[in-house]
Amino acid sequence: MAKLMKKTMDIMAEGIDSLKNIKKDKAEYKAQLARIKALPEDFNFVYEKMCEYMWSYAGGGSGYDMVALQEGLLELFETGAAEGKTALEVTGDDVASFCDELLRNATTYTEKRRDRLNREVQKKLEGK
Repeated sequence: MAKLMKKTMDIMAEGIDSLKNIKKDKAEYKAQLARIKALPEDFNFVYEKMCEYMWSYAGGGSGYDMVALQEGLLELFETGAAEGKTALEVTGDDVASFCDELLRNATTYTEKRRDRLNREVQKKLEGK
């Protein structure tokens, strides 16, 4: 009975910690949204479009790599805006290529599909 009580208490503690983390993450997300809205209009527009594009390729893991990527992009845009640059002066005219370069360090659907293809081919052909 004591083991069951301890297990129950541990599960409850994990649930409380999880709720605290969710609350913290939500507060950080709201703060990030405020920072995005504070950007000049061109930066705000380009940031939103870039995130939309990049999330369409995100897919592996928890998504934390994408959140970190967005945070870095936001910091880059804040710096560019503070220096009086336009969004396209920061990204260049080929915004999609700029996004693709950022995605090189993120886990994407493309990466997962490539890995699966290679595994399946290797597994099938190893026996021959």
